Amino acid sequence: MAVVDFFVNGALGVIGPFFAIFITQQIKGGDAAVVGFATASYWVVKSVFQLPIARFLDKTDGKSDEFWAFFCGYIATALVPILYYLSSAPWHLYLVQAGFGFAMAWAVPAWYSIFTTHLDAHKIAFEWSLVSVISVGASASIAAALGGLLIKNYGFNMIFIIASLVIFLSALAVLSIKDGIVTKKAILDKNTAGLPIK
Repeated sequence: MAVVDFFVNGALGVIGPFFAIFITQQIKGGDAAVVGFATASYWVVKSVFQLPIARFLDKTDGKSDEFWAFFCGYIATALVPILYYLSSAPWHLYLVQAGFGFAMAWAVPAWYSIFTTHLDAHKIAFEWSLVSVISVGASASIAAALGGLLIKNYGFNMIFIIASLVIFLSALAVLSIKDGIVTKKAILDKNTAGLPIK
C-alpha cells in the first residue's frame, strides 16, 4: 500500500507544484483567479463527500468495500492528468478538479482504513511517520525536482501522459495484494491501539 502511494503521490507531485504555471500558460483566460477556483473545486468536492463516504465504509464489515473504493478512486484519478491534457478552458478545469476531488473522497478514507488495519500495535507512530516521510515527503521532493526538469525539456503534455500511466499501473498493482487486504482482520482493538473504550 505504501509503495503504491509513493508512486501515486509522485505522479501527482510531478504536476502539483507547476499546476498554476500550466493554467496561466496553457488555459485560455487562465489567471490567478482560475488557479484559485480550480484548487477550490477539488477541495470543496472532496471535503463535502469524504465524510459521508467514510461513514458508509465504516458501516460495512470486512475490507472488500474499502479495497474497491481505494482501487476505483485511484483508477479514476489516473484519468485526471489526461483530462488536464484535453482541457482548454477554465470550466474544463473546474469539472476535472471536481471529479478529482470526488475520486479522492473515495480513495483517501479507504486507504486510511486499510493502512490502519495493517499497523503493528506497538509501532503506530513510527509506521504512520514512515508513510509521511517516504510515501509523501520523499515522493513529493523527487517528483517536484524531476517534474521541473521534464516540463522544462518536454512540456506539460508529456508529464500528463506519464503521470496518468504511473497512477493507472500503480492502481493495477494493488490487485496483486487484494487477497491480503480483503482477508486481513484488524490487529488493532481499542485497547492495543491505545484508544479509549466506548
